[in-house]
Amino acid sequence: MTESFWGPEVTDEPQQELPKQRAANKGAMALSVDDFSALEERILRAVNLVKRERLARAAAEERAEVAEGHMRDQSPLVEELQAEVSALRAERDQVRQRVDRLLAQLDALEL
Repeated sequence: MTESFWGPEVTDEPQQELPKQRAANKGAMALSVDDFSALEERILRAVNLVKRERLARAAAEERAEVAEGHMRDQSPLVEELQAEVSALRAERDQVRQRVDRLLAQLDALEL
């Protein structure tokens, strides 16, 4: 038998541990591949969520711009209607005063 410089004990141990290390590495590699797949899936979901949120934000901003445009278009009408309501209230008060005077005159005739 030829003995190497390291001796038979040293050369046998790494050969016996090598399959164990490979099995451990495969387990770790399989676990890391599963972890990587799960991480990849989570990242893809996050990316899709960000895309959806950006689209929703863009749609909301567009709706807000349209609503502001309608509001600007309706502003003169609102002011006109407010002026008309004020005029109608003033007219109602005048009519009320005239009716009160007429009722007072009728009360004076009955006495």
